[in-house]
Amino acid sequence: MRIDAYTHFIPEKFFNKIVESGHADIGKRVREIPCIHDLEIRRKIVGGFKDYAQILSYPMPPLEALAKGAQNEEYAKLVNDGFAEICAKYPDQFPGWVAQAPMMAPDAGVRECERALKNGALGIQINTNIAGMPLDHPDFDPLFAAMNRLNKPIWMHPARAANFPDYLTEKKSKYEIWWTLGWSYETAAAMSRLVFSGILDKYPNVRIITHHFGGIVPMLEGRIGPGWDQLGSRTSDEDLSLVLKRLKKRPLDYFKHDFYADTAVFGGVPATHAGLAFYDLDHIVFASDCPFDPEKGTQYTRETLRILEGIDMPAADKENIWHGNLEALTGVKFKS
Repeated sequence: MRIDAYTHFIPEKFFNKIVESGHADIGKRVREIPCIHDLEIRRKIVGGFKDYAQILSYPMPPLEALAKGAQNEEYAKLVNDGFAEICAKYPDQFPGWVAQAPMMAPDAGVRECERALKNGALGIQINTNIAGMPLDHPDFDPLFAAMNRLNKPIWMHPARAANFPDYLTEKKSKYEIWWTLGWSYETAAAMSRLVFSGILDKYPNVRIITHHFGGIVPMLEGRIGPGWDQLGSRTSDEDLSLVLKRLKKRPLDYFKHDFYADTAVFGGVPATHAGLAFYDLDHIVFASDCPFDPEKGTQYTRETLRILEGIDMPAADKENIWHGNLEALTGVKFKS
């Protein structure tokens, strides 16, 4: 059974709110992809692939871009309850869901995440930044403490929009660079902040699934490894060598062995091979990022399946990528 660990959907009751939010770019995007909010169309897509099922998670825009405080928590409840309802009704096609964490809630989302996990969520989803704040901001420490205690995985989705300019002299990112290139950088930057801030050392049970094979991380092993072994050699206004002394291991080891990664690289063959070569095999989960592709939900799924099926590796290893590693992460055995 191939369990697609990172696919996106908007439950019906929340879809109306997202369209009314005034977020024009995303509103246009989701309206042009019916299977991201139309359950029957989505079920037809899932049914078009043999031995295939999807784990559901919320897409863009980040909930914190739509609401703050108690309303942020209210929106997350609406999303999470919608997922629980879908998965209860169609467990063969949707055997699990990921709770959206309302990190702008007064308690950094702890209460809602605990509620959702008790209601059957496999884990929670956070974004790589929260309304522009890095994940190592002290406000979010309660959430990491809770997830360390609960020992459930965190799906991490990149969040970067056109208001992140490509150059300091400009006010916005042009040509959708913020998405095409920016999300891969954004993912790597968030991973780096979690490493160097010491969060992964402080909370050893926190397990993070990075989207898109960790973005640019696999191709930058030389910089993350030997390059960051010399942390501080390029900085004169502070002594960053002290950061290395605080860490429990080499920076590269965190990236290679502590993070998990999914295979959703939009059908990219070189990116798939780079990710497989970089991460520990038991830290890789199958995902396609359905339904964000030119054919509205099928091309990237089909291409990701084709690429992985064509890779020469022991059958047991491939089964672990298809579903075994996700089962180990979540503690849930999926039907074969």
